[in-house]
Parts: sequence; C-alpha cells; structure tokens
Amino acid sequence: MAYSDLPEPVAEVIERFTPRTASGAVARFAKELTAAARPESANRAKAFLFAASRLGAFCESVGLELCCEVALHPSVIERCCCPGVTTMSAPTRRTVRTNLRAIAHARAGAPPPILLGRERAKRPYTSGEIASYLALADAQPTEARRHRAGTLVCLGAGAGLVGADLKAVTGTDVCSRSGGMVVEVRAGRRPRVVPVLPRYHGRLSAAAAFAGGRLLIGGTSTSRRNVTTPLTASLAGGRDLPRLEIARLRATWLTEVAEAIGLRGFMEAAGITCSQRLGDLVARLPAPDEHEMVGLVGGRR
Repeated sequence: MAYSDLPEPVAEVIERFTPRTASGAVARFAKELTAAARPESANRAKAFLFAASRLGAFCESVGLELCCEVALHPSVIERCCCPGVTTMSAPTRRTVRTNLRAIAHARAGAPPPILLGRERAKRPYTSGEIASYLALADAQPTEARRHRAGTLVCLGAGAGLVGADLKAVTGTDVCSRSGGMVVEVRAGRRPRVVPVLPRYHGRLSAAAAFAGGRLLIGGTSTSRRNVTTPLTASLAGGRDLPRLEIARLRATWLTEVAEAIGLRGFMEAAGITCSQRLGDLVARLPAPDEHEMVGLVGGRR
C-alpha cells in the first residue's frame, strides 16, 4: 500500500504500524482509515492508528465487516467505547472516541468543526467600583430604593447571591449568629446559609431592619422571574457608571473568599490549573458547620 500523497513523516508512521495484539486484517483496516483521514502530523497519525485499530479489533470480535461504512457508524463507535464492552480506561475511551469521530468527520469530507472557546469567569469589581455603586445606592431618591440598591450590592459582593437566590430573601432571613452575619437562602436550586463578608454587615443589617418580613430586593411575589434587571435599570444617577452586573458582583465575592481561604496557594502547591475535579474531591470531605463557615468566610476584614 502506498501513501505517497501524504507528508513523508505521516506516511512513514502509517507504513511502519504493526499492532502487537491485532490481526493483519485489523492492521490493514487501521492503516486505510488513518490514510483516508489525512492526519496533518506524525503524532496525529499515531493517535488515529491506535483508535482505528481498537475499532477494528472490536468489529472483528463481534462479527462486523471491516469497512468504513459499517465501522464508522456512530452507534458502532459508541459501542466500541462503551465501558461494559472494552477494558480501556475512561481517559483512553474518551480519547479513542474523539479520534474515531475525527476520522469519520474527515472521511466524509466535511469542514473541520469550529473551535468554540469556553466561557470565562466575569471580571470582579474593584473595591473602588464597589464603593461607587454603594454611593449610587445612597443617592437614590427614596429610602426604599436606597435600601434595595444597597442590598443588591451587599448580597452580591458580600454573599455571592445571584438570580434565583435573591428571589425570596426577606429582612428576617438576615441575622447575626455564629459569630458573624448570615443570610438564609430559601429559593433556587441550593437552599443554604451563607456568611456575609464583614464590611457589608452594617448596611445589610439596616436594610433588613427596614424590610422586616418583606422581600429585600423589592416586589411582593417570590415567583418573579427576573428580580434584578428592573432594579439595576431603574437606578437614578451614576451616568459615569456602567449598569451593575450581578455576575460580576458574585465574581467579586468568589475572588475575595478564594483569597481568604488560600485557594491560589493550594492550587499552586498542587500544580492544579483547572478546578474541574475539585468538586469530586470536596464531596468526600465532611461538611463544615455554620460556626466554621462564618469563621472561615465571614470573619475576615
């Protein structure tokens, strides 16, 4: 079999490919698939050859014909990489499936998929920006509007609440206990108790006393779909300030808490650059009680 139309390093890798445990038919099949996919580098060719040989071995074991139309069908690829069928590890299964899909895509002559960048975290506000928004809240024309605007900043940057978390928070949900101030979140997917950062205590306490049993952000119904946009859109004054963003308020809280608990130091020491698997590890740890959370999150000035 000649591969003269491929780059020399790629052709050489394909020619020399000899899987140790696969049959000659599987080896020829893997070479044909890889050549048809026209990998751009020798390393890519090696990855395709490995994936194609695993696919060929699977097809041979279940009596499927070693041809592209059969083997590269999506259902066959999924079955080949199914945990109950193969002894490959989970990371290997994912890599093989990705490469087999790439081979099928390339063989079909379709354009390569567009790479979509992941969504980045919102930029946190600086302390000066937070001070400006609190000053804007203080400049509102009525006491009720002043409290609602200030509360939005306090619950966002001081407790990390967003969206549905804010819907049902009343003045009585904010209280001083466990050595600090906490807010009880009753709505949303994760009801919980959240410690409030100390510098927001005074303003939030005053707003809670003013609201009493009423909703802190305003309105009369907890079934409202959007509780923040009408409030941020109606703020009077502050023409030199962009509209307040709830996601950036939460990012501000997350950043401050991460600094307080030494998250950057932990990740640097562990050599971790992405927190994707930290949730799995944290789930195995005992949950802290309220006093511990307030001491860790809400006790820093």
